[in-house]
Amino acid sequence: MISCERSFKALVAKGNDIKEKKCVRLIKGDFENKTEYETSPIDQAGKYKDHGFKNLHIVDLDGALTGKTVNLDVIQEIISKYNLKIEIGGGIRSLDSIKKYIDSGVEKVILGSGAIKNKEFLKDACIKFKGKIALGLDAKDGNLSVSGWKENLNIKTVDFLNEVNGYGVSRIIYTDINRDGMKSSPNFAETTKIAELSNCPVVISGGVSTINDIKKAKELNNEKIEGIIVGKAIYDGDIKLDELAKEISA
Repeated sequence: MISCERSFKALVAKGNDIKEKKCVRLIKGDFENKTEYETSPIDQAGKYKDHGFKNLHIVDLDGALTGKTVNLDVIQEIISKYNLKIEIGGGIRSLDSIKKYIDSGVEKVILGSGAIKNKEFLKDACIKFKGKIALGLDAKDGNLSVSGWKENLNIKTVDFLNEVNGYGVSRIIYTDINRDGMKSSPNFAETTKIAELSNCPVVISGGVSTINDIKKAKELNNEKIEGIIVGKAIYDGDIKLDELAKEISA
């Protein structure tokens, strides 16, 4: 996620999903339906830095499949070269993995399936790494999905959030799976509901298609929504980095 800390608190542009050291984008989280891009994750991060963005959202897709910090070296190089604030997610299932990322200079670690399946893990992580833990809530038709979106749980997103709201999570990234990678505009209504329930700031994820989606996110004027993730629309050229930087400066 790249974020420019200008008028829209932290506008978050999703920069890099990494698989086998390449930038890729999945459609609805499907590993068999992916697009690879020529730019390396490190070079792509440099482009974001050059345009004034300060925060970068990264998903380690290899980590999501293996449960290991597969691309830690890439993360370390981005931090050392560009001094960006990075949040990282993808298969983080142990306190040891969290520590490795934080020791490397990562700003926030995103917990997803591991935290949803094991709430005690989430609670322990929030206590041990105060202010460093973000929670990824990925939903399809209002219910949580885990394990790379292959497993749909019969758990309402709002019910789970109510259960863990007091744990000390510092950020929620709410993704509507039906919108992710589809460029069909985010689910602003559902994200707003989550933001109203949440004890911490929420980031919109999934479906950004044009600069108008960024304008609409700003127009929500909701103090509990701190940003929006932009991914495929940047890679496909539907949103130019120049216009994105200009819009969030307005």
